[in-house]
Amino acid sequence: MAEENVVIPTHAAISLTTETGEASETFCQICTEGKSQEEMFRNENCSHVFCNDCISKHIAAKIQQNITMVECPDVGCQGLLDLQFCQPIVSAQVFERWENAVCESMVLASQRFYCPFKDCSALLIDDGGEVVTQSECPNCHRLFCALCMVPWHSGADCEEFQSLNEGDRGRDDLMVMELAKSRKWKRCPSCNFYVEKKEGCQHITCRCGSQFCYKCGSLWNDHRNCAST
Repeated sequence: MAEENVVIPTHAAISLTTETGEASETFCQICTEGKSQEEMFRNENCSHVFCNDCISKHIAAKIQQNITMVECPDVGCQGLLDLQFCQPIVSAQVFERWENAVCESMVLASQRFYCPFKDCSALLIDDGGEVVTQSECPNCHRLFCALCMVPWHSGADCEEFQSLNEGDRGRDDLMVMELAKSRKWKRCPSCNFYVEKKEGCQHITCRCGSQFCYKCGSLWNDHRNCAST
């Protein structure tokens, strides 16, 4: 059997070569394991060499930290790893996250927003054109309000929705609001409880004790300009 000679190249790896000069195995400086040439990764921007598995884990860790400009793991090296060049050695999930992060970093923060549905959260871009409200997410195809940045608030316009308390913005609350509009119910200006008048005058006493005008919706002492009196 031919004796093997140890050769130390200038990049961050140690190669074992045969008498014919062909590399039989290369040692990765991260995991210190000997790997075949097919299992090694050479960064095109700095020529440092590590095994595919270590580079893949290095990239995944950086993406997990929301770092999009991934540098070579060699100490002191600032050579960047190229997204497309690294695609064959990373998982499809990591590549997709990296690609999305790079695309996102190229969009101005003022133009960037996300689908409000938590199980989607697709990146969307405001092109600064005409102001729109009801929009459809191109990813999940559900309706949302581009002005309020929430799932579409059926039954309330944007001004009404934004005036609601955080606890009154749920789907059930909006359905009640839509029903109230169709039935012409009024809300108590003190406690926001919906009241339906069957008969009688416009002077309403709510269950909370507040008195208000059913026609204009203001407190009874503040409806001087209301024509109901």
